[in-house]
Amino acid sequence: MGFYSQRILPYLLDWSLSSPIIGKYRQEVLAGIQGEVLEIGFGTGLNLSYYPDDIYKIVTVDPNPGVHALAKKRIESSSITVEHKILSGENLPMADNSFKHVVSTFTLCSIANVEQALGEVYRVLKPGGAFHFLEHGLSKEPEVQVWQNRLTPLQKIIADGCHFNRNIRQLVENQFQNVKLEEFYLEDTPKVSGYLYKGVGYKLI
Repeated sequence: MGFYSQRILPYLLDWSLSSPIIGKYRQEVLAGIQGEVLEIGFGTGLNLSYYPDDIYKIVTVDPNPGVHALAKKRIESSSITVEHKILSGENLPMADNSFKHVVSTFTLCSIANVEQALGEVYRVLKPGGAFHFLEHGLSKEPEVQVWQNRLTPLQKIIADGCHFNRNIRQLVENQFQNVKLEEFYLEDTPKVSGYLYKGVGYKLI
């Protein structure tokens, strides 16, 4: 990773993803989570303040050491124990059936091999466990999709691999047989970047 990815992009991500509107959806996604959690793409730690009070430990993974430098401030002010690992979600070192809950917010858009990462999420979940996600991706409107496809090559350069045009519903449903999700546009946000998927995928018992 270069200077831009580690020194500049973390601040841009922190600024663009810290709005109160997004915070409301983070809280909804994280409601009901208990015990020990694995978070894929921890980023700058924006989810920390939205976890329920009875969460005692979060194991986090993120390949960018630059975002972790910003996350440290939030970790230090949180009552939750955070065990952070600088690595990609595509190859998790955790054993099978390790976690009851796995979380991902604004992460599936930028993982290079997202299918492999979702396979890893499924593997480390306990039977009956849940994958909680909040992601942006491909709109249902064809005219918006045209611009998402046109702008994704540029977005991948600016935002370190981020895609506007990933079909998150399809990706999650390819891995999880039981999925509950909502699709909608984020308020006061361009449609190209503001189409959101919020939901839960359950691992079969």
